[in-house]
Amino acid sequence: MQTFSRHDLTDLFRSLAERMAAEQSYLAELDGEIGDADHGVAMAGGFAAAARALGEAGGADQTLAQGLTLAASSLHNAVGATTGPLYASALLRAASALGAETQVPLSRLPEVIVAMAEGIAARGQGKPGDKTMVDAWAPAAHAARAGLQAGQPATEVLAAAARAAADGAQATRAMMASRGRAARLGPRSVGHLDPGAVSAAALLDSLAHWARRRTEGSRP
Repeated sequence: MQTFSRHDLTDLFRSLAERMAAEQSYLAELDGEIGDADHGVAMAGGFAAAARALGEAGGADQTLAQGLTLAASSLHNAVGATTGPLYASALLRAASALGAETQVPLSRLPEVIVAMAEGIAARGQGKPGDKTMVDAWAPAAHAARAGLQAGQPATEVLAAAARAAADGAQATRAMMASRGRAARLGPRSVGHLDPGAVSAAALLDSLAHWARRRTEGSRP
């Protein structure tokens, strides 16, 4: 049985941090159209801080919940503003979902998507159609729940969730923002992608690719 361990959590966050660093300029460009252009810096810095904290902690005697809690506090301290608390809440929900285990079956990884989406929705009180990161996380969680209920392999569930998130992010282009700084633009926010949804889709795509590599790497 393939597993997801505390060591894997550190490796996963390194991948997420690398993806956010690669997307930093693009996210800044998107945010500059309807916001204050700092989303790329915030996401890259936040996930880099979380990955660094997990690596420095070692984690040999930590549970997954402790690791995710450490990632949440590190990201929150590094980012602040709105995005930091949202992702901190998401990661704390994921910590609760995985519990005090040092490793879980890899097949449970899609549960993290569901938990994070619930954490973001609860913290931000947002809903699909607001033109926020919820427009990527909500469809991803829906796809993850459907895949889990159908008993599909984790890599397939994660890939489907990533596709749903990407579609959701693209759909924000036609939406008028009703929350956050972009809401002040009113109708002028239509025609632009929401940077939070785009970064969420990139994170979920990175998660799906990491799981695929992890699965293929463990084959004999």
